[in-house]
Amino acid sequence: MKRPHLPRRLPVDPYILLLLATVGVAALLPARGTGADVASGAATAAIAFLFFLYGARLSTREALDGLRHWRLHLTVLACTFLVFPVLGLAARGLVPHVLTQPLYQGLLFLTLVPSTIQSSIAFTSIARGNVPAAICAGSFSSLVGIVLTPLLAAALLGGSGGFSADSLLKIVLQLLVPFLAGQLLRRWIGGFVARHKKVLGLVDRGSILLVVYTAFSEGMAQGIWHQVSPLRLGALLGVEAVLLAVMLCVSWYGARALGFGRADRVAIQFAGSKKSLASGLPMASVLFGAHASLAVLPLMLFHQMQLMVCAVLAKRRAADAPEAEPGEEPERAPEPDRPDVRPSAR
Repeated sequence: MKRPHLPRRLPVDPYILLLLATVGVAALLPARGTGADVASGAATAAIAFLFFLYGARLSTREALDGLRHWRLHLTVLACTFLVFPVLGLAARGLVPHVLTQPLYQGLLFLTLVPSTIQSSIAFTSIARGNVPAAICAGSFSSLVGIVLTPLLAAALLGGSGGFSADSLLKIVLQLLVPFLAGQLLRRWIGGFVARHKKVLGLVDRGSILLVVYTAFSEGMAQGIWHQVSPLRLGALLGVEAVLLAVMLCVSWYGARALGFGRADRVAIQFAGSKKSLASGLPMASVLFGAHASLAVLPLMLFHQMQLMVCAVLAKRRAADAPEAEPGEEPERAPEPDRPDVRPSAR
């Protein structure tokens, strides 16, 4: 008899399992008192270093070349910061019968978060789309979101979020300043970062896990989990599935209506339909404070859902892609080295 073997690829990314395990640890052993202060400080430093690495990885030449595709980038920004928030506001009608007010606030915050960088690149590459455009679109979205997300949160969430000039300054100092520092030092450290991307990828993943632990520890201290039931979580998943399906259709068929070619439409679809966990978590920690755990729960669920769905969609797009011209190699992106995706697992 042959011994049964476990599948080589799990349907759920191992990193998502680590995220769930971190939530479990925070529920059983939440950081309190001095430990909470130390964890919060470490999480802030880790996220700053994460965005420093993002800046060091992005080629300045690629960013300048990407400015030529301004119509594509405006389309992605419109999907991310206009269409998404409009759908989030429309979901207000689901309160209180489908979603509770705190879950709705988290869902609305999800719609305000910037797009991803690495997963957009990875899926665009798999689908044989415009990879340089995806690189620039994701990067521009993250930079714009550092300022625009807090402003939109102040306008749409009102008193629900802790927006102030001080909170905006904190987000800029934590995300934008390290990114710019990475860009300035890229000339000297870019090669080192490229050679050690797998090791530095652990920093990406570890920083997100630390922020998740800190946020959910604060939630446990506030007893916030008594506000969520399994039925409400199931309803939230259903709402997010509809939200993702709508954005995938809007980004694809909207780009076609605007006259973009296939390769550009692929980049627009994958960059314009996803939300970044790496950017959203630190912003939520600053804006929501002790209630950040419930605010980021919709984002964590949507993050996993978008990866699983886009992995299948990217493979279908690749199968439908036209054959390359003789002697022409399809464009590919470098292997992503962040916490967002591992293409082979999605």
